[in-house]
Amino acid sequence: MKDDSITANELQHFLDNNRPVYILDVRPKEQREEWHIAESDHVDAYSALNNGDASVFDSMDLPDDRPIVTVCAAGRTSQLAADALRQKDHEVYSLEGGMKAWSTAWNTALIPTNNDHVTILQIRRTGKGCLSYMIASQGEALVIDASLDERVYFGLAYMHQWQIRYVLDTHLHADHLSRSRQLAQRTGARLLLPASDKFQFSYEPITEQTRLPLGTTTLRAIPTPGHTLESVCYLLNEDTLFTGDTLFVDSVGRPDLKAAPAELMQKASLLYQSVHRLLAFPAATQILPGHSSQPIPFDGQPILTTLGQLAHRLSWLALPESEFIDRILDHIPPTPPNYLTISELNQQGKFATIDPVEVEAGANHCAIR
Repeated sequence: MKDDSITANELQHFLDNNRPVYILDVRPKEQREEWHIAESDHVDAYSALNNGDASVFDSMDLPDDRPIVTVCAAGRTSQLAADALRQKDHEVYSLEGGMKAWSTAWNTALIPTNNDHVTILQIRRTGKGCLSYMIASQGEALVIDASLDERVYFGLAYMHQWQIRYVLDTHLHADHLSRSRQLAQRTGARLLLPASDKFQFSYEPITEQTRLPLGTTTLRAIPTPGHTLESVCYLLNEDTLFTGDTLFVDSVGRPDLKAAPAELMQKASLLYQSVHRLLAFPAATQILPGHSSQPIPFDGQPILTTLGQLAHRLSWLALPESEFIDRILDHIPPTPPNYLTISELNQQGKFATIDPVEVEAGANHCAIR
């Protein structure tokens, strides 16, 4: 840490190791509601601080027994907040780069499995809500939906003495840059992607016949078009579904992005069929989604549900197809920023000339609420 600031990596280390810290978000309320750090408190101090008024902190009961980290969008207003709080004799650091920088912070959770020879790690971008997975068995591993720098997955594999054999995506992503190609290149793993003529680089196409042996287990592909036309889910051990952006723990994926009206209706119909294909699996089947709509705390608790729990929670999934589609169309969320740019970069498979932090800033908007 510097005298007056802390990096996202340093704050991640604090939270990952349960070091005492108090995080104070000073952004406007609407920015806070969009995305935030799960462990943070909030005071809307943006306007006051930028008008030279620090009295917004006078009535707050702030801790003296641990450092305070102030957070804003990009790190400027949080520095004003830190300066003001130091005048009150607090130990304070401003988060460098603000929430934009925090979008790359991550933590992990261990997924329960019925196979003693299989390990599943859920790797979570805590602010952005992107979820990726490492599955390992007998020293072999695969990665699904790599959304962080490839060094994260390489480092986890090295720590556990796993060799990454396969790298897969569930679909062409439009909310985050896929690091799958870079990870495959770094590790020499096979790169497998859902078959699409949009990808402008070499890969192995995934089809309904795809079966990937891994140690004592096998992963198989299940085409589930709807969110995108090429969307695929993966079934492991016949009891765990990696559902990408088709099913979440409390919602389903949106079918509208990059779709003209006629294609939107086609994709919504395909989504209905795909959802019901998945719901036909046993109710106890675990769902491991590609995103969370909420910021993810450093608590080690996996984000998952079962098909039975989801069907109970979302009773509208049982609606007839026409009513299901009407319900979907009535609940389309705001269009995510930069989704066209991100999609185009993922089609190209390279983004060395852009700043990922700038392009990916903001929460994901993948789910129908």
